[in-house]
Amino acid sequence: MQISSVLHDEGVSRFKKVEYVRFPLRLGHDVFTQGRITAQSEDRMIKLMLAYQLLMELHEVDDYMACSTSAMRESDNGHEVRDHIEKRTGIYIQIIDGQKEAELVNNVVVKSLGEGQYIHIDVGGGSTELNIYKDRQKINAKSFKLGSVRLLEGKESKNVWPKIKEWINQNVDYSQPIQAVGTGGNINKLFDLSSKLTESSTSLDEIIRMKDYIAQFSLSDRINKLQLNPDRADVIVPAGDIYTSAMKWAGASIIHVPDVGLKDGMLQLLYDRACRKKKA
Repeated sequence: MQISSVLHDEGVSRFKKVEYVRFPLRLGHDVFTQGRITAQSEDRMIKLMLAYQLLMELHEVDDYMACSTSAMRESDNGHEVRDHIEKRTGIYIQIIDGQKEAELVNNVVVKSLGEGQYIHIDVGGGSTELNIYKDRQKINAKSFKLGSVRLLEGKESKNVWPKIKEWINQNVDYSQPIQAVGTGGNINKLFDLSSKLTESSTSLDEIIRMKDYIAQFSLSDRINKLQLNPDRADVIVPAGDIYTSAMKWAGASIIHVPDVGLKDGMLQLLYDRACRKKKA
């Protein structure tokens, strides 16, 4: 959860982070192995939403948006759990599809792009969204059932790797140079640990080097020696495999990591909605 205020300076509006809370529920562990959210996970989710509700009340939040992605949209009881949460907390959670998820992320990612061809790679726990851009215009997009938690659990869709490679081959213009843009918590952490080319970019070789370095450590050592959060330590290498594979297939040797994601797209949507209400 992120709570932000809007600052206005000489006609330019920007978001200032007021509160940020991240708590790993790992709903995907239930859904990708059992097909549904367990009662224990639902209870923890309700407690977390109650905590978020109180924080929003304390900060006197004007508007909010709550989204769930691959785990709840694939769960047999996702909508039922959503209804229970709304009844207990008053928070309505939108279960968004891969297309909507990609759209929200793209709305903020496109601002960081330059001229030329880009492949945007967004890896979550249960899905990966790929987008091809040329001169800041989206050419094509596709969501795949492959994510860090799903890969860790060995529950990826059959033949998903060849399908991703085929889609990239069909949509990348190999006659033009291409660069990658990476979003998601795992690429942010890999980037933080890597040597940089610029303030926001590094090379494919450097991401591979860091991924392979982390892979040499046991889970315990990743947590204690590398000081990775437990919920990051186990998925960062599988996630790294997705980013680096997509880059190799696309022919991208450079990746930009703008440190934006789904929450930033949600904030932008809320702000745009508030502006429309004000004009009305």
